[in-house]
Amino acid sequence: MARAIVTEPTVILADEPTGNLDTAKSREIMELLVELNRARGITIVMVTHEADMAAYARRIVRFLDGLVAADHASTGVR
Repeated sequence: MARAIVTEPTVILADEPTGNLDTAKSREIMELLVELNRARGITIVMVTHEADMAAYARRIVRFLDGLVAADHASTGVR
C-alpha cells in the first residue's frame, strides 16, 4: 500500500487488497482506502470476492462470465 500511495496517484487499482488478511486487518485496509478517497480524492478501483469488503464502495459492478451482470450505486455503508 505504501508503494502505491507515495507517488500521490489519482487512481489506485487494488486486486483483492484484503485477501489472506484477518478481519481486523481487512477493516484497517478498507478504512485506509476510504480515507484516501475522501481526503485526497484518489479513485479506488478494487476487485474482491468478499461482499463485506465490497460494502465499503459507493459503486459496485458485478461480472458474470466476463459480462457486466449488475452496476449499481451502493450506500457505502461503512
